[in-house]
Amino acid sequence: MQNNVLILDFGSQYTQLIARRIRELNIFCEIKPFNNLPEDLSSYKAVILSGSPSSVRAEDAPHPDLSQIRGKKPLLGVCYGAQYLAHFHGGEVGQSNTREYGRANLSMIKEDEVFFEGVEVGSQVWMSHSDTIKALPEGSVRLASTHDVENAAYRIGGEDTYAIQFHPEVYHSTDGKKILENFLINIAKVEQTWTPDSFVESTVAQLKKMVGSDKVILGLSGGVDSSVAAMLLHKAIGKNLHCIFVNNGLLRKNEFHDVLQQYEGMGLNVKGVDASDRFLSALAGKSDPEEKRKTIGRVFIEVFDDEAHMVEDAKWLAQGTIYPDVIESVSATGGPSATIKSHHNVGGLPDFMKLKVVEPLRMLFKDEVRRVGASMDMNPTLLGRHPFPGPGLAIRILGDITPEKVRILQEVDAIFINGLRDWGLYDQVWQAGAMLLPVDSVGVMGDERTYEKCVALRAVESTDGMTADWVNLPYNFLQKVSNDIINKVKGVNRVVYDISSKPPATIEWE
Repeated sequence: MQNNVLILDFGSQYTQLIARRIRELNIFCEIKPFNNLPEDLSSYKAVILSGSPSSVRAEDAPHPDLSQIRGKKPLLGVCYGAQYLAHFHGGEVGQSNTREYGRANLSMIKEDEVFFEGVEVGSQVWMSHSDTIKALPEGSVRLASTHDVENAAYRIGGEDTYAIQFHPEVYHSTDGKKILENFLINIAKVEQTWTPDSFVESTVAQLKKMVGSDKVILGLSGGVDSSVAAMLLHKAIGKNLHCIFVNNGLLRKNEFHDVLQQYEGMGLNVKGVDASDRFLSALAGKSDPEEKRKTIGRVFIEVFDDEAHMVEDAKWLAQGTIYPDVIESVSATGGPSATIKSHHNVGGLPDFMKLKVVEPLRMLFKDEVRRVGASMDMNPTLLGRHPFPGPGLAIRILGDITPEKVRILQEVDAIFINGLRDWGLYDQVWQAGAMLLPVDSVGVMGDERTYEKCVALRAVESTDGMTADWVNLPYNFLQKVSNDIINKVKGVNRVVYDISSKPPATIEWE
C-alpha cells in the first residue's frame, strides 16, 4: 500500500468515522494510537489528527512526537488535532465562553483556497468541543469562521498543514466529505486506488507470498467474513486450504446442517465438527460476559488444535477478523480507545498451538467485506446474511448457559428471523436477533398464572457496526412475531422490542 493515510487516534468517538469517509473516497487509511506511531512512515502520503475527549490544556493531554510528520507530510488536525497544533506551536487555546457543540454554519470562508473548494458560506458543520482556539500559531491563515467560532479553520503558512475545529467525518457536516477530498486528493495528491478489485488482487498476491505452499486451516462460520476470507485464501492457495465448521452448540436453529450445505458447490474443502457438548460443558455455571467470551475462545482454539493434528503439516490458522474487531479490542493501556469487549479471534494464539495466524480481512470494515465478496462473484444471499457474533447465542443469553436456554432462544430466533424474511423485511435490516433475559415474568395462560422467560427482539440498521440505529419495524409484524413466540415456544410468556441505538448501547446485549 503506497497511498496510505495515517489517522492518529486521540480517543474520539468519531475516529472510526474518519476512516470510513476516507475509504469511501477509494483511499486506504489506517488508525493508530497517538502514542504508538509506526516506525516507518514512508508509505503514508498524509496524516490526520483525530478529535479527543481530552483538553490540550490538561497536564496529561495527549502529546505525540510529530517531528517526522509536521512540515514533511500533508497534515490535517480535526477538533482536538486543530487545538493541539495551535496550543503547542505558538497559538492560544482557552475555554470557550459558549459551549460549542452541535450544528453550526460557516459564516466566512477565505476565497481561492483549495481546502474549501466547492464549499459555500452557510455550509453546516458539526462542533463538539468546550475549548476553542483564541489565537492562531504564528504564520497561520484563517480559512473559515462560524458565528461563535472565529478560528473554525486555518492553515499554517509554508507547509501543507491544515486544521479545523469541526468534525468533517460526521453526517451533520454537509460538505465534510468534500473537505476531506480537497485535502487528500487536491492538496496531498493521494491516488484513489483502494477498490474491491485492487484489494482482491493485492491480498491474493500477499497471501501467496506469505503462505507459499503451506497448509492453512480456516474456521468457517457461515457468515460473510469467514466466507470471504475463505474465497480469498482459496484463490491464493487452492487445495491447501482446509476449512472447518465447528458447531459450538450456540448456533441458530439447524444452522450446522444448513451452513455445511451452503458451502457445497463453492469449491471449498469443508469439514463439519460437532463440539456442542464440549463448549456447553466448559460454559456451565459461567455468567460473566467476558468470561463466557474467553471460555468460548479457549475451547474454540482447543478444538482447532485437535483438528490441526489431523491435517498433516498445517502451518497456519486463518481467521475472519475485520477492522472493527481490531479497533474495539485495543487496550486502554495500549492506546486511547477503551476496550469495549474482547473478541475471540483477535490477539493471537497460545504457545501450545503451533500455528501462525493469517487474517486477510483485518483492515476491512463490514461493508467493504461485502463489496470484496461481490467482486469475486460470491452468492448475493450469502453476502447479504446478517452478521452473527462469533460467540453465538452465548452473548444473547444473559447470565449462565444451559441447553434448555439455548433451545428456547434458538426457537425464538428462528421465528423472528424467518418472520423478517417472510414479510420482506430481512434485507432492510443490517442485523437482527433475540436476547433471552435472566428474569422470570408473570403471565396468564388459560386460567393459570405463569412465571416464564422474557425475550427481547433487536433489529438495527448500520453500514459497518461501528454505529447503529434501531429499526422501526411495523407494529403488525411485531404483534404477529410476539404471538407466534409466546404460543409456540415453551418457556416464554413475554416479548419486548429493543429501541436503543449504538452509541450509547451496543448491538449485542453482552
